Amino acid sequence: MKRRDLFRATSAVAAGALPLPVLPQERAAREASAAVWTPRVFDAHQNETVIALTELIIPKTDTPGAKETQVNRYLDLLLADGGEAARASFLDGLNWLDGYALAKHRKPFVACTPAEQTALLRTLDTSAGEDTAPGRRFFRQAKSWTANIYYKTAAGFQELNKGGRVPKSYGCTHPEHA
Repeated sequence: MKRRDLFRATSAVAAGALPLPVLPQERAAREASAAVWTPRVFDAHQNETVIALTELIIPKTDTPGAKETQVNRYLDLLLADGGEAARASFLDGLNWLDGYALAKHRKPFVACTPAEQTALLRTLDTSAGEDTAPGRRFFRQAKSWTANIYYKTAAGFQELNKGGRVPKSYGCTHPEHA
């Protein structure tokens, strides 16, 4: 995804615009470009790990999850265009997560069962031990970035606003304060 496409997508969401209908030829072009997408920062294994991790953070429910909204691609773009320190920190965190999964289950994170993955992340989320401190920092960072990216997609924006969650007014509705 090019930077201008990311800007265009986030601008439309920020403006509250609804997506325009996609013409068949545009859909074919998007699908073709999606099929040839390759990460700029992640290798294939890291990309699969990011997909699994972000989908556990924001799973598919009645709305698309992080995997379906391609949070991994936006994250790859963020890391590619961002600072070296953030990129190195995130990649170190992915490596730490794989090492932790190998120590606990003798297989990398992406090869663990969903229950094992969830248990590993739950440990990182709740543990206070020094042995998991790097993993806690990474998981906190991954959750924050995943949520920030997801809720800037059209699906995330719709998720935020479904069920009348957005008030009609931010003013006080009590009669005595009118």
